[in-house]
Amino acid sequence: MKKTLVIAALLCSTIAFAQEEKPSHFKLYGFIRNYITADTRAVSAGTEDLYFYMPKDVDMKNGVDLNDGFNWRFVSLTTRLGLDVSGYKWGTMGISGKVEADFYYLSGSVPTLRLRQAFMKLDWDDCPASVTIGQAWHPMAADLPHITNLESGAPFNTFNRSPQLTVDVKLGGGFSFTASVLYLNHYLPTGPSGKSKDYYKYGLPEFYAGFGYKGTHFAAKIGVDVVNTKPIGFVGYNNAKPETVVRGYTMDVREYKASGLLTAISPFVFLQYTNGLFQLRAKGVLAQSGEHFNILSGYGLKSIDDVNHKYTYTPMQDLVSFVSFQYGKKFQVLCMLGYMKQFGTTADLAVVKQLWINNSGDIKIQQAFRATPTVAWNLGKFTLSLEYNLTAAEFGRGERNARGMFTGTPEWILNHRFICMTKFNF
Repeated sequence: MKKTLVIAALLCSTIAFAQEEKPSHFKLYGFIRNYITADTRAVSAGTEDLYFYMPKDVDMKNGVDLNDGFNWRFVSLTTRLGLDVSGYKWGTMGISGKVEADFYYLSGSVPTLRLRQAFMKLDWDDCPASVTIGQAWHPMAADLPHITNLESGAPFNTFNRSPQLTVDVKLGGGFSFTASVLYLNHYLPTGPSGKSKDYYKYGLPEFYAGFGYKGTHFAAKIGVDVVNTKPIGFVGYNNAKPETVVRGYTMDVREYKASGLLTAISPFVFLQYTNGLFQLRAKGVLAQSGEHFNILSGYGLKSIDDVNHKYTYTPMQDLVSFVSFQYGKKFQVLCMLGYMKQFGTTADLAVVKQLWINNSGDIKIQQAFRATPTVAWNLGKFTLSLEYNLTAAEFGRGERNARGMFTGTPEWILNHRFICMTKFNF
């Protein structure tokens, strides 16, 4: 009897130890950031023109280009607050997390506090896998170029934070595997009536899979992103209401549920080299319908079956890429060189006008370059940076062909942007 009681006590103490709870540790962080920017012409941009996409096209009135002219702004938007949580354990399971917000123009002219990231990360003792649940950087957008402006190189770089379930597995020897299921929330695909979650939530989840390597000096990633959206949910055609026209067809009294998904596949590669105070990064993405990455892309109708209400789609294909470097610690020199090229749709359009493109920048842009030489001084927790941003965009002219490309002689338009940023980290 006594032996049985001893064994029972040992079992109970083992279970209690296995479920021992360790408290969390909290770290508050953030920064106060100010931007002063100036442009030599009007630009397509958001967030008080800080999130810069492209220069605007020529707008001639009475022989004068209305978009040609100096303009500037000075704002303290994107000042950030964050909380890191670490150290919590329940038995062999560890849980960490992050909550991060900044001030941003969501609507109107008064900045509001918006959620950037909110995720938890689960890991286990003696287990090579970890799980991230919540809103975090997209696996294809986490590696940013060396740059101090707000858009972090977009649209030459993928830019996206989304709710996700991501599994990271360490394979040994510095290699890893990542798989994600994502839901697009803030960075949305485009559609017949603009950007909307409806085109995404009636499709399928977004999927990502990729491999990574991290060594002493070298790091690399390769992966592919797959998005399935449903651009058109309901249609209703006939001649009952000839005064009402949608997508070139007249509306019927009845509506029909439409079928058909747009499938877009986007592979990418990322390389990084680090040696002392020097770091070099390069990324290339061959994106299909990459509007959710803040790429100036889109898609169109490939075929229309009005009898069965079936639609097939063809995505636009774009190359976006950058090379960037950084050297120094207290005094830093940085630069990014970016290039993007639009190749048109992967198949002929059924109707040339049935083409929907990300209108964050001008929908006529066919290719573009960007160079951003920058110097920065880091004085403890205070940073001052000066950046020159040269962006050259090729605007299409004439009519679009069956692949959505312009047939006329293109025109290059330049913008010179000057940026001064101050940041105090705490």
